[in-house]
Amino acid sequence: MSARFQELDWRRTPLGELVLRRRWDPAFDREVHEIKLNDEFLMSSLFTVSEVELARLALAGLPAPLDVVVGGLGLGYTARTVLEHPAVRSVLVVDALAEVIEWHRRGLLPGGEELAADPRCELVHGDFFEMSRTGFDPAEPDRRFHAVIVDIDHSPSHLLHPDNADFYRPDGLRRLAARLHPGGVFALWSNEPPDDDYTAALGRHFAHATAEIVRFPNPLQQREATSTVYLARTADSPGAS
Repeated sequence: MSARFQELDWRRTPLGELVLRRRWDPAFDREVHEIKLNDEFLMSSLFTVSEVELARLALAGLPAPLDVVVGGLGLGYTARTVLEHPAVRSVLVVDALAEVIEWHRRGLLPGGEELAADPRCELVHGDFFEMSRTGFDPAEPDRRFHAVIVDIDHSPSHLLHPDNADFYRPDGLRRLAARLHPGGVFALWSNEPPDDDYTAALGRHFAHATAEIVRFPNPLQQREATSTVYLARTADSPGAS
């Protein structure tokens, strides 16, 4: 195998063939880690601005101490950004692929070992969408969190699996709002432009809802790229300032 390209791991999973690879990108003059599922690129370390901004936008202005759920571990950029916030007390990171969690624990991904070893962080192999129905903490199903941050599906309408759809519908949004503290935030990454209908649906189940566009350069296509971060906040408790 060329020194410019290395397959770090290959696994057959219930979702298909999962590959972790590392390569040197001469156009960017840097090392790149990529995860593929079958023929589809799930994530790449080339473009991580939106994953970082997802966490920063979600936690901006929230008071300490913070208990956070992150749906989707991936390359770990969102989870690590959450842990960099000085107010964060605990982070529960849920991923459907045990192999991805293992790659972090084995140090196959940059910063993975540090993320897995952080005493505030718990990496959980599970179905985030099912846990949104039953409770994110099995030991305390009714436990509430200050922020739930999600980067799993491509968008609220472009899903990795059709079973995820109810999370974005009224019953799913109602359940999610009930799992947040007063003044808590739901943040969702999307690879598509803002969907006014979805933002309006968030506004019917949360006190405030917005869609923020994140912009970043894409030298491969010689253009600016964008993604969307939806932010929805529950109502503050009575008497809160």
